[in-house]
Amino acid sequence: MPQAWLRFQEVNMPKIADIENTPNPNAVKFILKEPLTWGITHSYENVSQAQDNILAAALFDIEHVSNVFYVDRWLTVTQDCDADWDELVRKIAVPIRASPAADTQTEATVAAATSANSELSPADQQRLDTINTLLDEQVRPHLKSDGGDLHVVGLAGNLLSVHYQGACGTCPSAISGTLRGIENLLQSIEPDLEVIAV
Repeated sequence: MPQAWLRFQEVNMPKIADIENTPNPNAVKFILKEPLTWGITHSYENVSQAQDNILAAALFDIEHVSNVFYVDRWLTVTQDCDADWDELVRKIAVPIRASPAADTQTEATVAAATSANSELSPADQQRLDTINTLLDEQVRPHLKSDGGDLHVVGLAGNLLSVHYQGACGTCPSAISGTLRGIENLLQSIEPDLEVIAV
């Protein structure tokens, strides 16, 4: 990480505790001193997806920002490969500093965020719960430390659809090696399971 970031952070970013590089050279992870959410992830891959989120929309207003992902006390911004990180970090810091800390979220908000697969049969819901437990224990912590995450889109028969978020969304190793590693891990509990990234 360039020393300029650290000096700028100490002087001008009281809300930002740290800035970390990620395995994706086009993504940077901001560690925050106060949470933006309580367990609810926000993932935006373009400006139209972000139009109803004040923080994400403000970040997409910055030239070269191509992806915004945040949860709890960290936020990852991905750029389009054309920006100088030192300059871009300074611009990104402005809306982060202006964003309010998370209020206590209602149970309804949390329930809405976790009910995406409510159309599954009870047996498939149990399978999905087991899969998510294994992902929570052995995969997601590593992805989050790298500024990303993994969202399960759906389970249909023996096909599990997943979507990478944050820094992992455009990282070549996530789409190839990491995906095969996840599939191998999940095949330890369901040998016929196939995992695809969407």
